[in-house]
Amino acid sequence: MSYDSSAPRSARAPQGHHNSFAPHVPDPAAAEPLRGGASPHAWTGHHRDLRILRRAYRRQRRVTTFAVLGCFTLFLGLCAGYPDLMDRPVAGGLSAGLVIALGQIPATWLAVLVYERTARRYVDPLARRVNRSVPWASGEQGRKR
Repeated sequence: MSYDSSAPRSARAPQGHHNSFAPHVPDPAAAEPLRGGASPHAWTGHHRDLRILRRAYRRQRRVTTFAVLGCFTLFLGLCAGYPDLMDRPVAGGLSAGLVIALGQIPATWLAVLVYERTARRYVDPLARRVNRSVPWASGEQGRKR
């Protein structure tokens, strides 16, 4: 049985079926205000700052993790795919595989240094901004339990 893609598609979904291709446009008049008078789609304030902080922290973790894992995966791929290349002596009788393996240590240190620097430059200021916006940020004695 074949499917003819040239057949015109109906613009409306059959009765009782969901049309997943139709964009969902919320009715702003039907939106009820939340507790405290906030609108349901308030993209500003404390929650927005937390979302930005989570996004920055998640991006920082991913970039650092993939960089270190990429270097290690490259080393493993070279070991598996080109063992004769990895056995060649390069400097002082050390094989290329051993030199590359020892290069993993400085690569990891570099990743840690870059992680700390980007944390200080991008994530920490966001965390301070979020911390200043909460009422209990002045210390434990100010927090109600």
